[in-house]
Amino acid sequence: MKFLSAGLLALSWVSAARAACSSNLLIDNYSNYANNLNSLGQWTSDDGTTIGLKADTVNKKITFTSQASSYFYTTFACEKATTDGYNALTFPIKGPAGASFTIELQTSSSCSTTAYTSYYTTLTGVTGSTQTYTVLLSSFAGANLNAIQSILFESFSVNGAWEIGQTQLVCAAGGSSVGSTKTSSTSTTSVATTSKVSTTLSTSTKSASSTSKSSTVVGTSSTSKSSTSSKTSSTTSGVKVVTSTTSSSTTAGTCTPLLVDDFASQSRLTFLFYNAMLQPSSDDGTMKAVANRVDTSTSVIVANNHVTLTPANSASYWYTMFGCLKATNVYSGVGMTISAPAGTKMTIELQTEADCGTSNPVLIDLQSTDLGWTFDGTERYYQIPFSKYAGLDTDHLISVLFSGISKPVTFGPIAFYCGTGSAYPVPSTAAVIEPSSTIPATTGPSAIVIDTFGNSASNNLGFWHGGDDTTTYSISNKKLTINMKGNSDLSWYTQISDSCVDFTINDNSYIHIAYTGSNAFTVALQQNNPTCDSNLNPSPYTWDSVEASRYSNTAKTDLYIPLTHFNINRTLSIGFALKGFYTTTSTVISLIEIVKTPPTGFLVPSKLPTAPLIFACTRPNSFAFAIDDGDPALAQQVVSTVKAAGIHVTFFTVGAALLDTSTNLTNVYKGMLAAGHQVAYHSYTHPPMEGLPSLAAIDWELNNDINAVQSTLGISSQYFRPPFGTEGARIRQRLAALVPGAKFVEWSVDVQDWLWALSSTPQNQVTNFQSDVDKGGNLVVMHYLYQTTVDYLPQFISIAKATGKQLMRVDQCLEDPNAPPL
Repeated sequence: MKFLSAGLLALSWVSAARAACSSNLLIDNYSNYANNLNSLGQWTSDDGTTIGLKADTVNKKITFTSQASSYFYTTFACEKATTDGYNALTFPIKGPAGASFTIELQTSSSCSTTAYTSYYTTLTGVTGSTQTYTVLLSSFAGANLNAIQSILFESFSVNGAWEIGQTQLVCAAGGSSVGSTKTSSTSTTSVATTSKVSTTLSTSTKSASSTSKSSTVVGTSSTSKSSTSSKTSSTTSGVKVVTSTTSSSTTAGTCTPLLVDDFASQSRLTFLFYNAMLQPSSDDGTMKAVANRVDTSTSVIVANNHVTLTPANSASYWYTMFGCLKATNVYSGVGMTISAPAGTKMTIELQTEADCGTSNPVLIDLQSTDLGWTFDGTERYYQIPFSKYAGLDTDHLISVLFSGISKPVTFGPIAFYCGTGSAYPVPSTAAVIEPSSTIPATTGPSAIVIDTFGNSASNNLGFWHGGDDTTTYSISNKKLTINMKGNSDLSWYTQISDSCVDFTINDNSYIHIAYTGSNAFTVALQQNNPTCDSNLNPSPYTWDSVEASRYSNTAKTDLYIPLTHFNINRTLSIGFALKGFYTTTSTVISLIEIVKTPPTGFLVPSKLPTAPLIFACTRPNSFAFAIDDGDPALAQQVVSTVKAAGIHVTFFTVGAALLDTSTNLTNVYKGMLAAGHQVAYHSYTHPPMEGLPSLAAIDWELNNDINAVQSTLGISSQYFRPPFGTEGARIRQRLAALVPGAKFVEWSVDVQDWLWALSSTPQNQVTNFQSDVDKGGNLVVMHYLYQTTVDYLPQFISIAKATGKQLMRVDQCLEDPNAPPL
């Protein structure tokens, strides 16, 4: 594995006589990691290959989340370990139980040469707790221990949370024998012999011009994960080409597959148009259109780490980009699994550009038959060998494009492969296990029949019932049939009051819902505003939600939910909502009622905490602008506008866009933080999160967003705004579990920029803003996505100021004790 060599040439080795050691040599305690320097003053980095790497200087460790091809390294100014008397490497580490990892030792033939050879040893027995490994240097058979250039931690077998404590070379004569060096750990492991990861040890040259995943100025500081130019667009053969520059960090002989896309997220691919490399990927709308999907309008469908493409015609295509990657003497080609019907054909085009631009890309096409591909409907592994493409510039690979696809195809993970190659493994995702504890049943005072669906317009109490979209439900034969077609943003309601009703008298009772079909939805009890005036914003004021499936009997016919599990002010109750449907399977309901107690034998689950749902500021006389991600080109105009107005606001940011260096959003938000604004979470790829298929998928979004904000901005937050405002029990429960004290922020003032900004009447944004403010709304949603919206921002601010309220950040308007003073 080739790694960043910045600083190695500038910090030359001084040939001087050395005395044998008397104590261990501290390689790194991470106190200077902010400058990418170890305790020896030498370069150290992960080259951006991990997620959320953070140096904990107090506890002398680094923490990070590993992913495919992650590594971390620390360098020496050519350490003469044998001469100096060091015979082992020791370090504490913590990783997922059952995992393994590899130590790579890079040594040169002498300290006067920069060429090095890599040697490997794999360490197993990771317990999930902190443990100390001590690795004999002699286990790296053949390594020149008098010219150690660097040590790498790599090949983490399980993607997840890892910690590496301070690293030391053990002094054989310094009173610290092998295996005896102590740290604050729970166990100590001595490693005397290990197996080689690779028996083919290649030599590469470290120099200022060597290609690595980071680009640096020798002897100073590094830039980000990739050397990135501004994204530019051009059209070549109907293909939108957008590039930035990224180079491989792997050398021949130490090669590990490089993931292009594991299709972990629908919204990453078809909303943000990113692959796993955070490079552009799209069909440019050429695939067959699909109906009734919230997350995509084309048949580029992501599921179970696969993508299915259904061509509309012979002009349909799909591409994924590499960011101008150097693969020469590293990778042999690109591989993926494909499932396609017999007789399927397609064209596979590789694009290169010598200057990594897009003005004049070289396009080389081969047919699937040229590559020997045949299909039979089963999933098999296929390769795109670079050797098949005559004249291919493997120093500057930009993109692979699939066109002329004759039948629907499904691709598995796409990756650059080494040597003869093999299929990239589908990422394993551990299921999220929710608590299964139960509580004793209670008994309420009386039973109330709410709805038996005998009337299309009202329930048994005479109050309204109905839904957001009349095409998604029907009432007939005293049954309600709901199929939201996977749109988790739609709801169906049955009210128990036209304004407010004190429902606390029923606190020991249960809502009972008799149903058949799917229970993949949320049940909510809604609360009105303090005045019980539905003409004022917000109304409803809030609600609390529970996951229907947790409260079902084993026969999946009845739900029994304690009313006390709805953590709202139940003296201001309005009614119940069925929402957050995350399946296309219908739910048929025949009865909604309040019962005194559940049937004998029904196990009442414990209430899972949910992040509170917030629509309004609570501080008296306050007003907050909460602005979601948009066009980076408009960000500075927003900053200038709020600065001129003398106010502070809150920005909600999408993690993947933060990590894309070409957007410059990291620098934008660092400037916003420095100016006193608040920055908070808005998901990683902007999906309708309650509609995601599993709790693991929800966690993936939240954890990646948290890590992205931490790694780029160095902050954490307790505030989260859901994409599209989509809410349900699962996302609120997972947010509460992952972010203690989290707030789930919605809005009571909506400019509706998504509806009006690009219309012929963009001024309706101002009209909507004024209307919601007149109704008492004080918490804004808007995006800096459209020029008209940003241009109207001074008017929005003027309208808000005219109310006499004080404008402030969201945390301040919610009276957060940790918010900065006004």
